[in-house]
Order: sequence, then structure tokens, then C-alpha cells
Amino acid sequence: MKGFFPQVIRSGWMIGILAFAVALLVAGCGGDGDKIVVDFSKTVSVDRPGERSSPNPPLKVAVAAMISPRETFDLYRQLLAYLGHKLGRDLEFVQRKTYGEIDELLGKGQIDLAFICSGPYVAGKDRYGFIPLAIPQVQGDHFYRSYLIVNKNSSFQRLEDLKGHTFAFTDPDSNTGRLVPTYWLAQVQAQPETFFGGLIYTYSHDNSIMAVARGLVDGAAVDGLVWEFYQARNPAFTSKTRIIKKSEPYGLPPLVASRHLAVKIQEQIRQLLLSMHQDPEGRHILSELLIDRFVPVQEEWYDNVRKMHQHLAQLKDKPRAP
Repeated sequence: MKGFFPQVIRSGWMIGILAFAVALLVAGCGGDGDKIVVDFSKTVSVDRPGERSSPNPPLKVAVAAMISPRETFDLYRQLLAYLGHKLGRDLEFVQRKTYGEIDELLGKGQIDLAFICSGPYVAGKDRYGFIPLAIPQVQGDHFYRSYLIVNKNSSFQRLEDLKGHTFAFTDPDSNTGRLVPTYWLAQVQAQPETFFGGLIYTYSHDNSIMAVARGLVDGAAVDGLVWEFYQARNPAFTSKTRIIKKSEPYGLPPLVASRHLAVKIQEQIRQLLLSMHQDPEGRHILSELLIDRFVPVQEEWYDNVRKMHQHLAQLKDKPRAP
């Protein structure tokens, strides 16, 4: 079943898939012998604008790969099936390797909705015209943090201890997985490319956790909620890591709509999300995702992300000594 990746989530799918999805999640990180093979050639293709001929075409929904594609699909298909059922529409699940690819598809109207990282939301909102619909509230809060993690058996205690060692970023546009640690280094007049002995991109937070746990890299910066999710549900790899630094809180990754999606549908989806916790079926799905409820987006929650972007942009523009 590991290769099972249906392209369309039919509105008739209901909560019966819940146990199966959770079982796959547990199997996905079940032990040191497991290997995650990511084949992005098998993701769902999207049409070019104007190619949709159906009078009521399916809504295309993307989830940025904050966790590896198989795990992302297993978790989010429950939520997408719920939305499709309530809307009376089919939903197509779309994945791409990088956050930047998702941004481009949203901007061109080739996908309708997407869960995107806070970093790309701040950097691309004006450029791509993202329409924020809602963000999750987790453990009574709508913020999350970046965790700097190292192997449990290592001697590293501070970011400075990782100088000359290997490090994993998640995505070039990730807030917690790249922007935050880059900002930390800038505060001590350092840059990742010269500070670390080697850099890799894993393209998902669970892959970064796995890389640290297995000793493939010495450190990584990951989404704190992803680390906490696995620590609570299946700590096979998180238990082999140790947190040595936590960032300040940032606004959680939002669900956004393409500016090309009809305003009426945007509002229908927004209201479904905001009331989901009041519906027994919706509340059950949210609990599996460790989400309390969805709440409206407030732009000031992302002000500190904007400040990091601005600070790093100013440093980049400064002339350097020869």
C-alpha cells in the first residue's frame, strides 16, 4: 500500500479511512530499518489555465511538503475528504517538491487552495496574491517555533558548537527549516555556507529529524509542531534527538486560496473550516491532526517573520569587503 496515491479524493470518502490513515502514519516511521523513498514524478499533474472544461471541475488542493509526501497525504486526506463532502465537490490532492513550486501554481491559478509555510506566505503574499482563509490552533495557540535539534548522544549544546559540522535545512523557503537558523547565524555575523562544514536540503521536517537521529547530519532546524507530533504519536526518531534551542513563536502556516478562485467558494471554505470543530465528524478529524480548531488569520502574527526577511535582505544588499 505504500505506493497507493489516488489522484482524486471523492466527496463520498468519509471517516472510515481514519484508522487506515493513522496506521500508515505509524508504519511510515516504524523503525530504523525503514527507508522513505520520495518519488516526485508520481505527484498529481495540474492543468494549464484554461484547460478545465467541466462546468463544475474539482478543486485542486496542495499541501507544502512540511512532512514527506506519503505522510502528508495520509494525514491531510481526511481533512480534504471532509471539505469535499461538505462542499459537494471533488478535490484533487497535489504535491510538489518545493514550497516555491506550490507558490507558482497558486499564483497562476493552476491550484485553488494550499497549506503553505509561514515564510512563503510572508514573502509571496503580495507577489502571488494569496488569500488567507484560516490557520490551525494547536494546544490553545496559533503559533509555532523552530527547534534546533542534534543527536541525543552528541556533545553539542549551542548553535555555535555546530561550527564546521554538517547541517540539514528543509526547504530553501522554509521559515523554521531555513530562515530562522540563517537569521540566528546573521546575529553572530555568520552565514550558513561558511559556518557549517556541509549543508543538505531534506525537503521535509520529518526527513530532517530522521537524518539527525541516524547520524547522517550533526544538526537540523525543524518545525517544532512536527517534532512534537511525532514525539507524541511515534517517537522512533524524535527520541534519538535532543532540542538545544527554540525560536520565538511565529504565526502558524495558513490555508490560503488562489486569487483566481471564486470569492463565493473562498467564503464557503472559510466558514467550513472555522466551524469544523463544532461538527462531531470534523472534530474527530481535527483531533487526529492534533488541531483544536481553525481560526481567522491575523497579519500581525507574521510580523516577526517579515522582520527576519527584511533583516536578511538588508545584509544581502550590503557591499562586502573584498
